[in-house]
Amino acid sequence: MAQKAIKTSTFTWEGTDRKGGKVKGELSGANPALVKAQLRKQGINPQKVRKKSPSLLGSGKKIKPMDIALFTRQMATMMKAGVPLLQSFDIIGEGFDNQNMRKLVDDLKQEVAAGNSFATALRKKPQYFDDLYCNLVDSGEQSGALETLLDRVATYKEKTEALKAKIKKAMNYPIAVVVVAVIVSAILLIKVVPQFQEVFSNFGAELPAFTLMVITMSEALQEWWFVVLAGLIGAGFAFKEAHRRSEKFRNWVDRTLLKLPIVGDIIYKSSIARFARTLATTFAAGVPLVDALDSVAGATGNVVFRSATMKVKNDVSTGMQLNFSMRTTGVFPTMAVQMTAIGEESGSLDEMLAKVATFYEDEVDNMVDGLTALMEPMIMAVLGVLVGGLIIAMYLPIFQLGAVV
Repeated sequence: MAQKAIKTSTFTWEGTDRKGGKVKGELSGANPALVKAQLRKQGINPQKVRKKSPSLLGSGKKIKPMDIALFTRQMATMMKAGVPLLQSFDIIGEGFDNQNMRKLVDDLKQEVAAGNSFATALRKKPQYFDDLYCNLVDSGEQSGALETLLDRVATYKEKTEALKAKIKKAMNYPIAVVVVAVIVSAILLIKVVPQFQEVFSNFGAELPAFTLMVITMSEALQEWWFVVLAGLIGAGFAFKEAHRRSEKFRNWVDRTLLKLPIVGDIIYKSSIARFARTLATTFAAGVPLVDALDSVAGATGNVVFRSATMKVKNDVSTGMQLNFSMRTTGVFPTMAVQMTAIGEESGSLDEMLAKVATFYEDEVDNMVDGLTALMEPMIMAVLGVLVGGLIIAMYLPIFQLGAVV
């Protein structure tokens, strides 16, 4: 019968060392008495021992995928160093400022200390650890090579999260340009144009068509700004809900994104990189190819590649070679197909797929950097056209003022 794990907390302490110098720090323990006993063993006379209060900044932080990637890398490092699993949880947990992450690590420790396997403990937290993660850890425990599998999982998580961050960077830039342009234009139309309109009313001359159009837009926005704002918020909310609830809508968005200029190419290459990285990781862990393709289908992040991967899985299960099936889908680039063929022929499929993943990850990185450099002048151009156009519309009547006088 497994022993119940002892709940530990973090305590802050102050005291004096053997020379009478003041020292302070943090230490984990079940209660203050045990913490004081540990300090005395180190030759420290404890004066104050208090349970550490949750940080106002750290307590409400959401656990991010990069936190899970960091946890995995640290676990892999601890396992390679020969540190016992339970002690690894203690060491890693203390290193996180995020209280929610500390609690997650402590919960995993309690499960393992109660007699469950590491993979079983992970499966009880599906919001943080997906099936692919849990299956690889389970394979590591079953084969006695947990440290090797954790290292592969850590590399996989780091690469995929870095790739997602690059895609978000590429998508956020155009969105930021549009938002800034809309805000600046709205401020000019609501606050600045009415000031010019009062001046124009005393001109006694017909205003240019461009100026009249801008004034009409300003009057409409002043009267109906709340309707426009509510419409924008409603449209954003409707898009988010439709994307969450409707599979058809999500599929349509995925296909549309691939057709966009520049951004579509970035998403396409990132999906290839994720396909190759996931398949390389699972296949290297000893997962059968057909089963590995199931995990790959969900990791590609796009319905086009998900459908292609499921077709590849069905073909491979009937005896077709992986590279030939990839070619028949018409989705995968020639380079990826050829590298896969070389890997199958040489018996080093995981290595070749890893090289494919690295190549396309570098391609995405370069394209995002190029897009960032391209967007800087585009921002200036868009804002220049919008703001400059509004200013020209306001000053056109002033340029014609000489004719009136």
